Amino acid sequence: MTLRVGTRGSALATAQTQQVADALAAALGGVDVEIVRITTHGDTSRASLSSLGGTGVFATALRDALREGECDVVVHSFKDLPTAPSPGLVVAAVPPREDARDVVVTRDGTPLEDLPAGARIGTGSPRRVAQVRAVRPDLTVIDIRGNVDSRLARLHSDGDDRLDAVVLSAAGLNRLGRTEVNAEPMPLEVWPSAPAQGALAIEVREADASGTPLAAALAQIADPGSAECAAAERGVLAGLEAGCSAPVGATARIDGGRLTLHAAVYSLDGHRQVEASVTTGDPDEAAREVVAALRDAGADDLD
Repeated sequence: MTLRVGTRGSALATAQTQQVADALAAALGGVDVEIVRITTHGDTSRASLSSLGGTGVFATALRDALREGECDVVVHSFKDLPTAPSPGLVVAAVPPREDARDVVVTRDGTPLEDLPAGARIGTGSPRRVAQVRAVRPDLTVIDIRGNVDSRLARLHSDGDDRLDAVVLSAAGLNRLGRTEVNAEPMPLEVWPSAPAQGALAIEVREADASGTPLAAALAQIADPGSAECAAAERGVLAGLEAGCSAPVGATARIDGGRLTLHAAVYSLDGHRQVEASVTTGDPDEAAREVVAALRDAGADDLD
């Protein structure tokens, strides 16, 4: 038996998919694993994520390949998945989550608060743009695309594209082993990251989601707590009818069997934001209560 695992072709996507593939191979008793690299619209377009809309730009081609039998399972960065279900497919497992925080990376370790006025900081995320502008409106935010290495390279460029800082995910750096960079973690309590950031979603066809050796293997590598936190955070996006590139941050944690969910919605210029938090035992209930509180506070009026 050969297990075919679909992924985007970037270094980060391949690295995190290889980790999942190795775990599944072990759970299945050492079957052969083939990594199937698939090009998505988000990989080929150079447009900004905000102009692309975000929703599904990294997922659609992977899902099409799964439906058409080109692979048996696909591995997504959970934050890139649309919140609506995909017909015929099931997110069958969420492995243990990586660090969910954003990090600000600079050449010499200068903290965000100490960057000089006018310093150039790069990010392609509208949420991160808003968060940077909320705390440092005197910085120049540059819209960037590209993989982790190309973004980090701009810190050391001698050309007009040189940046003083970039905002990345801690999970991406950790999965690539880039622990040598000068990364300042942003506290989730005041800088909530993208819903489900740091979590992976393993998707299969509905027919393979139960009663199969693959389903049993997926159950072995799944982490229910990570899945519940991701579900609560993504429930905020769904409730607000926002896409995965919207300026919405959410973070959930489980302590003593209770789930605490905190979320924030930002205006695009970072000048305004509304926040809400709730602690309950159910991720769906937490999302509903937080969405209601955000809307009561004026989330729908931010632009």
